[in-house]
Order: sequence, then structure tokens, then C-alpha cells
Amino acid sequence: MSKTNNFVFKGLYIVAWVIFVGLCIEAGGLIVNFCFTLYKPEFIQNLYQKLDLTEMYKDSRLAFFGIYSFILAISILKASLFYIVIRLMHKMDLSKPFNTFVAKRILQISYYTLSIGLLSYTARQLAENLMHHGFVTDNLNQFWADSQAFILMGAVIYIIATIFKKGIEIQNENDLTV
Repeated sequence: MSKTNNFVFKGLYIVAWVIFVGLCIEAGGLIVNFCFTLYKPEFIQNLYQKLDLTEMYKDSRLAFFGIYSFILAISILKASLFYIVIRLMHKMDLSKPFNTFVAKRILQISYYTLSIGLLSYTARQLAENLMHHGFVTDNLNQFWADSQAFILMGAVIYIIATIFKKGIEIQNENDLTV
């Protein structure tokens, strides 16, 4: 492997770590925000993202817990996705990338990505439905604006994982015949 490829791979590894840390901070901030919404709602304007859903909590606890469940699940899944990416990049041997560990992680990444997309799409539909019932959900679009991109990306990664798995089978057959 050339020095340029190795340098780019290490750079991407660092970028994956930075994204992972950012997503963990976001998920942690949202969890803290959720707790303060329940116990000390007057303090929310001082918190991360200032996500104030106290009016929704007062009007309908079911809607509040439903929306917040989607927000927390999506943010935690995104952090988990990048944790899997980091594990994959840390353990992957670029001189021999075709092994079962890499294939399993790529398949797992596709499942997480597709799950994030489907949850985001469902949450967006729920938010639109709640908006028709008089709830203010305009400030929530940032959490699921990219749902279709995640669904498409999950499908593409699944196809790559399937091709990768077939490549491993062919490599194992070649190793046995030689």
C-alpha cells in the first residue's frame, strides 16, 4: 500500500473519531436536555440546542415522549454507527481487507444506516402529523432532515457488503484450490 493511501486512511480515521466524539456530545446533550425538560424546564434555554418541548409536554405527554424517543434513538444510533466505523478502521488490515470481520462490520454498518433512515422517516411523518394537530414541530426538522439519504446510503452499503461477502467466498475457494 502506498504512503498516500496510508496517509489518507489515517486522516479518515481521525475524521471518524472527531465525528464520533461530536455525535456522542450531541446524544449526551439531548439526554441532559430531556431530563431537564422533565424536572427543571425553566433551565432549558441555557442548555445545548435549546430544544424546548415543554409546551408539547404540557399538552400531550404521549406526543412528547414519542418525539423525544425518536430524537434520542436517532442520535444514539448515529453515535453507535460511527463507533462501528472506528472499530472497523482500527482492526482492518489494508493489505488483506477481505476477511469475515470486515464483512460483518460492513453489513452491520448497513443495518445501522438503514435503521437511522427508517426511524428518521417515521419520526418526520409523526412530526408532520402532530403539526396538523396543532403542535409546533418546526424546530425538530434538523433531527430527521436527511432520512432519505440514510435510507439510500444503507441500501448501497448493503449491496457493497453482499459483494464483499461474495468476494470472501471466492477468495476462500481460491485459497483452497492453490
